[in-house]
Amino acid sequence: MKTPLLSLVLFAGTLTAFAQQDSTDYEKNPGKSVPFAWADWSWLQGNSRLSKQVLDSKYFTGDVTMDLNYNYHFAHPVDHTQAGSTACFRTDEINVSYIEAGGDFHDPATGARGRLMLQFGTRAIGVPRNDNTGLRGQFDLYNSLRYITEGYVGMHFKKMHGVNVDVGIFKSYVGLMGYNNFENWNYQNSFTSDNTPWFFTGIRVQTFPSEKLKIEYWLVNGWQTYGMFNEVPGLGFQVDWRPKEWIKVLGSAYVGYDTPNMPARTRYHSDNSIIVRTFKKPGKFFSRGAFSITGDIGFESGQGVAPFKDDSINGVRAQNFLSWMFYHRLWLGKKEHFAWTFGGGMLHNPGRYLPLVPSGAGSQPVGAGSAYFTQNPGDQLDNRDFSTGIQFMPNEHVTWGLEYVERHSNTGYFPGPGGITSPNGWNAPIGNPAGFVPDLVKDEQRIIASLIVRF
Repeated sequence: MKTPLLSLVLFAGTLTAFAQQDSTDYEKNPGKSVPFAWADWSWLQGNSRLSKQVLDSKYFTGDVTMDLNYNYHFAHPVDHTQAGSTACFRTDEINVSYIEAGGDFHDPATGARGRLMLQFGTRAIGVPRNDNTGLRGQFDLYNSLRYITEGYVGMHFKKMHGVNVDVGIFKSYVGLMGYNNFENWNYQNSFTSDNTPWFFTGIRVQTFPSEKLKIEYWLVNGWQTYGMFNEVPGLGFQVDWRPKEWIKVLGSAYVGYDTPNMPARTRYHSDNSIIVRTFKKPGKFFSRGAFSITGDIGFESGQGVAPFKDDSINGVRAQNFLSWMFYHRLWLGKKEHFAWTFGGGMLHNPGRYLPLVPSGAGSQPVGAGSAYFTQNPGDQLDNRDFSTGIQFMPNEHVTWGLEYVERHSNTGYFPGPGGITSPNGWNAPIGNPAGFVPDLVKDEQRIIASLIVRF
């Protein structure tokens, strides 16, 4: 197994190229073009369509988002609890899903930079999901860090088209879609995005060899973790290439030791996307069209599991992650106030080492033959989803959405009418889950009404 020192040496060896990031995160170099500023990227999946920030000054650029939804669940679970989603956590009630506020600090003279974004709402509780590092040691990492979506400091260097070196917690674009739903074509993420990291904690180096290319390197505590469960940090990188205004190619790779109590089990993951604008006809009713395709492949190896083949003689089970998703979007009207998106995806995850575990009783360890969701080596999970929705965008700051979502699993995964935390909930003094068996079903249908405002 690699030692922490060797991991650090390997990571340092990758820092031979330098790059940059978004338009608010660097200082324009004399004689250099600003990366990605040469085109209009407001059409991209996972990208903000704001042309400028309302709160902006020489040293600080503010950013505020309010995200509310009404998640109408056709099964009407009695406890109003949504499972298997990082977009919706409550059903059949108005939900304050996401409030994010903060901004970027930047000093043009020295290159010093920092970003602090605070989050509140149900996503602050739901997104940390399967991170067991919060349970290791004395201190409660969940409550220490869950209200921060981004919190880092760093430096910008005038090399090539820019270099950023940041330390802290930062958002991940593994899985293509943005953590902030204002950036996405659809509200409910497909399983590929829901089950890959929304954040990393550690060191990030962004390099911009040209105005069309970003190469990013990570040395992080783990796969969407606040701390490090085992003794070796995770390593990763991401390439963002935009050779023309109508195309973006995104590729990521990660390796780490992230399984609790399994220090010799290795995790590998590769996430790859292509986003293409198929046409642009300003002033026409169908003014723009675009599609995105994402494919992931990953696996775990060691301590009882192997990547893709069961070894029944030695008791080794296959444990891997294969997934894809596809979305198509049309902008409607001469002023592009409306857009229609449809798409979906599938995942195959034997071992169930990445999916969101149903909360409450659904996450409890149980014996054979129960209806609960288990995560044993070899346990099969095959999910698929479809969604279609309309967004109304009266201006660049506001998005109203109405979306139909249909999802299926080969095993009980979604909440049925009986709920998953007991009729009165999971927590005392109201909740009384003693002896309760969660109502986990294989199919669900939902309609999501949403309002997102960003400044």
